[in-house]
Amino acid sequence: MATFLGLDYPTWWFLLVGGVFSGYAILDGFDLGAGAWHLFFKKEQSRRIALNAVGPVWDGNEVWLVIGGGALFAGFPVVYATLFSAMYIPFMLFLAFLIFRAISIEFRSKEPMKWWRKMWDISYSVSSIMISLMLGVVLGNVLQGMPIGADHEFQGDWLEFINPYAILVGVTTVALFMMHGAIYLLLKTQGRLFAKLTILVKRGILFFVISFGLMTLYTMLYIPHLSNDFKSQPTLFIFPLIAFLSIANIPRLALKRRFRWAFIFSSLTIACLLSLVAIEVFPVLLRSSTDPAYDLTIYNSASSEKSMGIMLLIAAIGAPLVAAYTIFVYKTFAGKVELDETSY
Repeated sequence: MATFLGLDYPTWWFLLVGGVFSGYAILDGFDLGAGAWHLFFKKEQSRRIALNAVGPVWDGNEVWLVIGGGALFAGFPVVYATLFSAMYIPFMLFLAFLIFRAISIEFRSKEPMKWWRKMWDISYSVSSIMISLMLGVVLGNVLQGMPIGADHEFQGDWLEFINPYAILVGVTTVALFMMHGAIYLLLKTQGRLFAKLTILVKRGILFFVISFGLMTLYTMLYIPHLSNDFKSQPTLFIFPLIAFLSIANIPRLALKRRFRWAFIFSSLTIACLLSLVAIEVFPVLLRSSTDPAYDLTIYNSASSEKSMGIMLLIAAIGAPLVAAYTIFVYKTFAGKVELDETSY
């Protein structure tokens, strides 16, 4: 099998897909978290400021989701086909809420009526929460395993994805993004809204710590296969340790009002948690709860070596360009939000 810098192509694509989805979770995570808090802001001006804090960047952040989906399809088409057919309902709900979030942001300011703006405020907030929940539900099912047969076809019923662990992962994802979003809004606001967010961020951190603790306990008790690699290779415990220290640093920095560093550690927490997911599942991408022989791994579900090599070269050129564009946009719109006639 062809290799590059000591790693084979399927492993490189595993890292690429994981890296892109991590980028999406960090960037769109604070957008979704800000939207989840939206109805907690009672004043019209506060809602407009919160909306304009994410207004210039939310659509660009979703580019990372498109790239991640494309990378998964290009590198592991069998996984793409099995996952999207099995999780058809969650993904359709996810897309529906993505559409409603987008039109809520764009339509809200088109009319001055109070009922009109309130309707889109509710749509925006509910959509943001449900997108986060759906992402967590899909991840929970991937971690837990799904009934996949020898033909790589999903063998469960349409309600299979609704189970306690998937819902718990979904709630934890909502809590993580709400914490992340509150910290981001603190970087973009001032005055009364800033003061209110200093209270809300504490609630967001508490919500995340409790839900994450419950999810971790459930994982250790009922999903034992996720800890096998850590038991067999104790040196891997450095990753959970880094994640724990990162999480512990967030309330400490928030208490000292060092919100820029709190946001950095919130982003690091997301990256660390997804790194733990990668370690827990590698080299399996979709685990079969029917028979381990039917697992979809990075090897039996990968594209041809030639295809992966060519696409890896394209990704090596394209990914830095997207990253550079993202950095440019964030530098352009840096600083506190100030409303004007062009604002949402």
